[in-house]
Amino acid sequence: MKKWHGLLLSAALLASTATAAGCSTDKDGGASATGKTKLQFWTFNELHQKYFESMAKAWNTANPNDTIALEATTFPYDDMHNKLLVALQSGTGAPDLSDIEISKFPNFLKGTPQLAELNAVVEPELPNIVRSRVDIYSKGGKFYGIDYHVGAAVIYYNKEMLDKAGVNPDSIKTWNDFYEAGKKVVSATGKPMTTLETTEQWSFWQMITQQGSDFTDKDGNVTLDSSKNVSTLEFMQKLIKDKVAVAAPGGFHHAEEYYGFMNKGGAASIFMPMWYMGRFTDYMPDLKGKIVIKPMPSWAAGGNRSVGMGGTGTAVMNQSKNKELAMKFLAFSKLTKQANIELWRQLGFDPIRMEVWEAPELKEANKFTDYFGKDIFQVLTAIKNELGPVNVTEKMPAVIDEVKRNVMFKTLNDMEDPAKVLKESASQLRK
Repeated sequence: MKKWHGLLLSAALLASTATAAGCSTDKDGGASATGKTKLQFWTFNELHQKYFESMAKAWNTANPNDTIALEATTFPYDDMHNKLLVALQSGTGAPDLSDIEISKFPNFLKGTPQLAELNAVVEPELPNIVRSRVDIYSKGGKFYGIDYHVGAAVIYYNKEMLDKAGVNPDSIKTWNDFYEAGKKVVSATGKPMTTLETTEQWSFWQMITQQGSDFTDKDGNVTLDSSKNVSTLEFMQKLIKDKVAVAAPGGFHHAEEYYGFMNKGGAASIFMPMWYMGRFTDYMPDLKGKIVIKPMPSWAAGGNRSVGMGGTGTAVMNQSKNKELAMKFLAFSKLTKQANIELWRQLGFDPIRMEVWEAPELKEANKFTDYFGKDIFQVLTAIKNELGPVNVTEKMPAVIDEVKRNVMFKTLNDMEDPAKVLKESASQLRK
């Protein structure tokens, strides 16, 4: 690993030397004044930009005869997606590569996608990666995006609170077990077992996709009012009525009020994807050493204990004058073993390349292992065959909007009948 970091440092020094010498890239998408091929990259996340800039330096060190000059830009979330969509629809002005967030990706797959087909770089790696993390960015058997992470849904337990209630988190196998354990926690601590979002989709979405359900089916038909979705919301209502759960302060798990509530030991657990680890380390420092990560409870013995949630697919544009090089660079940055190690090191993401989960590099001390312990990836290894995909369809953005604006609040705050609420929302979405 010292060799890898040495290469990055050497590449960085070479890049800074070139900049100091007054070298610059041209503006027409060709070769730069240094002889490097210019590639433009757009994102809405500054950390993603920094990651790709580091990978560009690593690429140049590994490919001295095919170097690139990466021009990376971070835009506001909506601005970037709107700007990219306009560029693709007009046929001009698009970058070579761009991030596209999962809930926006369906907008870029309508009609004939103006994104480059990535099968040439993705198919050879399918045996090595969590396939659902490329399937969600596919259409008609063609792959158009590659994710940064698995986004495996897990449950974060406050072991200190469970210990007070005499509850062993490893004994919680099913959601019924979770409910019964929750009653013990409430009795012993006077605090709820968990929190549920009333203005976001995550709590509900994770629980239904575990069961093979979703907001739409694979063909894009709205299935929001399915029987599994109704029974799931009824169970969530039961958790709240029996005080096993409370509505998340602030309405969702990214609210400032929520971070403060949890940081003070407000509830004994939260179920969210692995990428939520960074919220603990950054916003709930007082829980360091108290939180353990476990698979989610299943709905029945032997059922799925996780699902891949959220994500951002990086795509190559058909407009790129250096499409093949852009595809190779994307594969280098997201599919290789070393890239997946760096995704964990730099961003704290659960890598899509499964062999990396057991690599010694992922056990090296960092802020995540210091906070949660060194067995984070043992959990992923245990659930690697239970990571089903979500259905990414054209209706997905609209359905998620409806779930956030109406469904969750009406059912978990106003306690309206789930069947009625879901039927009304689904009917509206089908129009």
